[in-house]
Amino acid sequence: MVTLRRTTPGNLPRLRQFWVEHWGGDEMIVHNESFRLEQLDGFVTEDWNGIVTYIITGDQCEIISLDSLEEGRGIGTALVNAVVKEAQSRSCRRLFLSTTNDNLHALSFYQTRGFELTAIRRGAVNASRKIKPGIPVFGENGIPLRDEIELELSLQTPR
Repeated sequence: MVTLRRTTPGNLPRLRQFWVEHWGGDEMIVHNESFRLEQLDGFVTEDWNGIVTYIITGDQCEIISLDSLEEGRGIGTALVNAVVKEAQSRSCRRLFLSTTNDNLHALSFYQTRGFELTAIRRGAVNASRKIKPGIPVFGENGIPLRDEIELELSLQTPR
């Protein structure tokens, strides 16, 4: 069983350290937009082996980061489900996120949980690298890291 709690302003130093260790900095660049922890809501596991951050704008919820440090324990699924529940409670019609073209694991993870591919932003990571030069040129499996892929989960109930 995975126990989650909401992130709080008191968690910011630890969240910032986590992002620096796992994402290379305390700023996330997605679709050429900069996100900082202070802007985001989130959930964290009690043991800090999993964190999700998201932002709700109008009737849309965007997952900005998702980390599970122990595969196969249901941490990622529990974190996504918590965001789905939160987004639904706030009348969001859409939950979406972006990942990079090299992240085959994330593409599989999200699609098996009902997310669908909705857009490819060619060259988006190359553009992000101009804002955050520390983004590597090659990603997982030696794949050139250059594009963002958007995935979406509709939160509207079928008619």
